[in-house]
Amino acid sequence: MLRSDLQDALKEAMRAKDSSGVATIRLIMAALKDRDIAARSKGQMEGISDDEILQMLQSMIKQRRESIQMYEQGGRLELAEREKAEIEWISKFLPRQMTEDEAAAAVDSAIADLDASGLKDMGRVMAALRERHAGQMDFGKASGIVKQKLQAAG
Repeated sequence: MLRSDLQDALKEAMRAKDSSGVATIRLIMAALKDRDIAARSKGQMEGISDDEILQMLQSMIKQRRESIQMYEQGGRLELAEREKAEIEWISKFLPRQMTEDEAAAAVDSAIADLDASGLKDMGRVMAALRERHAGQMDFGKASGIVKQKLQAAG
């Protein structure tokens, strides 16, 4: 489904002569193609799943946020603005992101479901969150919430 959304968005950006959109979507498509090739070498002939595509998009956003920080520190504001525009385009393909309260509730739910009681269970809780909320949650922030709650429980 995400693949067809990307194709449709590329066609629409081309029709609208939106060079920023076309360039960003092509970057996404190139990254997707690279991951598909790697997946095929591991026996996944249909390429990566939608969940893996969502993870790829989130990592692309994370990379751009890091770049923005570096560009702003280096006084390269025009490059930072370009990265921000790319984030906007990439974000269009992600589901609505959870608020901090929603993320905390999801963490509580996962901890309760898995009967997690200490930091030794952190990996299991994070795996469950990734499975249940792919593309909807910032897992960097979620890991901090999980760690805090498991330390309090343990």
